[in-house]
Amino acid sequence: MALYEHIFIARQDISTQQVEGLTDMITAVLEENGGKITKNEYWGLKSLAYRVKKNRKGHYSLLNIEADHAAVAEMERRISLNDDIIRHLTLRVDAHETDESVQMRNKNRDDRRTPRRGASDFEGASE
Repeated sequence: MALYEHIFIARQDISTQQVEGLTDMITAVLEENGGKITKNEYWGLKSLAYRVKKNRKGHYSLLNIEADHAAVAEMERRISLNDDIIRHLTLRVDAHETDESVQMRNKNRDDRRTPRRGASDFEGASE
C-alpha cells in the first residue's frame, strides 16, 4: 500500500465536532476500500492568506493515510462533493513522520515556555 499525507480545510462556521465528523467520514471511506489512517491531527481554526469561497478562516486537519490509489481517489471524490470542505491536498510520500507535525509543535510551544522574565513582578505589586 502507498503512503499519503492529506490536509483539508473546512469552513469557518462549522463546529469542531462537525470537523471530527468529516474526519470520521473520510476514515469510513478509506476503511471501506481497504485503507487506514495512521495519524490524525486537528490544527485548529486558522486565518487563510486570502478569501476562499467567502471564508477568511478555516479548520485545518492533517491525516496520514496508508491506502491504495483507488481508495484515495474515492475519498477525494467524496470530499469534492462535500460543501463543508473548501480546500484539500493529498500528497504521496515515501515515509510518514513519526513525531508530531510542525504545526502541532508550534501550537504546543507556548505550553513548554517558561514565563517571561519579570512578569511575576507586576502581577501582585501594589506600590
